[in-house]
Amino acid sequence: MSDGPRILVVDDERPIRRALEVTLTKAGYRVAVATDGAEALTAAALTPPDLVILDLMLPDADGADVCTQLRDWLTAPILLISAVGEERDKIRALDAGADDYLTKPFGIGELLARVRALLRRSEGSVPADQVIEVGPLAVDLPHRLVTVNGGDEVHLTPTEFDLLKQLALADGRPLTHQMLLRSVWGPGYATETQLLRTHMGRLRDKLESHGVPRRTIETLTGIGYRLRDEAGGAVAS
Repeated sequence: MSDGPRILVVDDERPIRRALEVTLTKAGYRVAVATDGAEALTAAALTPPDLVILDLMLPDADGADVCTQLRDWLTAPILLISAVGEERDKIRALDAGADDYLTKPFGIGELLARVRALLRRSEGSVPADQVIEVGPLAVDLPHRLVTVNGGDEVHLTPTEFDLLKQLALADGRPLTHQMLLRSVWGPGYATETQLLRTHMGRLRDKLESHGVPRRTIETLTGIGYRLRDEAGGAVAS
């Protein structure tokens, strides 16, 4: 049996579910399957996956609602798939906590590339013992941990952490939309500014809920973002 990352596939259509299971298993992943939202939540709770592939249209629940429930405790990447390709549905999926969205029908090569990219972002290697402090924030790169005021942990998704990581590594320098999209999602996403805005908004919301001012992530209109403390810069330690 493969000892690769564990992927939970949630889809009520048996042919699609089976095709994904076979494809991912051949690619070296351990695969668990679920046919509806309730089964998915149970499976994820019993054995937390390293990644979830979740259909947006399920027989017992809206996939975005299931995603929201998973995000209450699961930090693993979530890839939502659906035959619906309208922008509002993609935004709804991202707002629910999904890390990426793939529209059916899709090629196996594209699916596997998305899976690899999401897993890389959640496992990414970083310099040993590097912690970057910005105002009340401490971004622990090797442990992928974010704390506020010395101990209050902020639970971020892999994508949210990678956005904060890129901003922290920039040491107060501005990062353009394109730079962030390429570094976090890959070169094929350089024009997906709405994707970036949605995740950045969610990151700001989480930081603000722990007392971090929203202006800590500064919007540079028409350019991008930068991370700053009250003195206007970042301090690495």
